[in-house]
Amino acid sequence: MPTKNPRINVVLEMPLYKSVQHLADKEGVSLSLKVRDLIKEALELEEDAALAAFAEKREKTFSKAKTLKHSEVW
Repeated sequence: MPTKNPRINVVLEMPLYKSVQHLADKEGVSLSLKVRDLIKEALELEEDAALAAFAEKREKTFSKAKTLKHSEVW
């Protein structure tokens, strides 16, 4: 069945392949779906790390004296 989704070919070392295969078998999903889910999780972790770094940088420049009070905002 043809698909419109792009494909990626990946070469894995045998231990890594077997680990992913084991996870897919354990969850009863295809190898392709498990790899897709693992990539999604990895991208979410990367995004979380980038946002945390951004927040830390902003936190260092925070000045309570410059903040607006609740009554000033509403």
